[in-house]
Amino acid sequence: MRLCMLRAAAAVAGLLSVCAAAGSAQTANIPEGFTPLFDGKTLKGWHWSLTNHHGSTGKATVEDGAITLRQNPYGQGGLLVTDRKYKNFELSLEVKAPFGCNSGIFFRSTESGSAYQIELLPGTGSTGDLLGELMRVSLAPKATEAASVWKDDEFNAMRLRVEGDAPHLTLWINGKQMWDVQEPINDKIAGETSGVIGLQLHWSAAYEPTGGSMGPGSAKPEKAYQFRNVAIREIL
Repeated sequence: MRLCMLRAAAAVAGLLSVCAAAGSAQTANIPEGFTPLFDGKTLKGWHWSLTNHHGSTGKATVEDGAITLRQNPYGQGGLLVTDRKYKNFELSLEVKAPFGCNSGIFFRSTESGSAYQIELLPGTGSTGDLLGELMRVSLAPKATEAASVWKDDEFNAMRLRVEGDAPHLTLWINGKQMWDVQEPINDKIAGETSGVIGLQLHWSAAYEPTGGSMGPGSAKPEKAYQFRNVAIREIL
């Protein structure tokens, strides 16, 4: 009986150790002074947009401490957005986007996805570019140095700073500054200066690269986008 009790206690201790390690992994890469937007366990504080043109039935789960997005059914994506709106802030997160998948980080977004967007499209040279989604962006800088630091099939650290009505925008990927731009005007519809932060689930018809190109390959519709250590520091 004593031996069984000792073994049970050891098993519980081991489980607690694993849980503690998972929690540590979630907070280890959150900068000091930042507030988590994702607790590493649930999707509290986030919801699917029901008016997004990419779809509204995407599947969001938490896997290995990361927000994991998959089309559901295949061909139907969407936009997972924060419950709160933000104006001036620094956003820090890690993202894993498989080859052939198309995603993006939306900010100052409307519920339906009219937003400034950081492109996530591995294998094309456009990851890290600033785009407008359902809106025009006056200055749209390219992340020409992204390829030198981007790690395929791994989590990559991204940090975005947004400040001002006509926003001053700065992006870093894996610690390297990609661009720093002062927009000449506020490009948002009706003069909006705040909005939700969104994680885009665009398409995941991922193909294995063939000869280093985007040519024919093996379709992998179950490929997923993952986001972890999502945190924000509001700028007053």
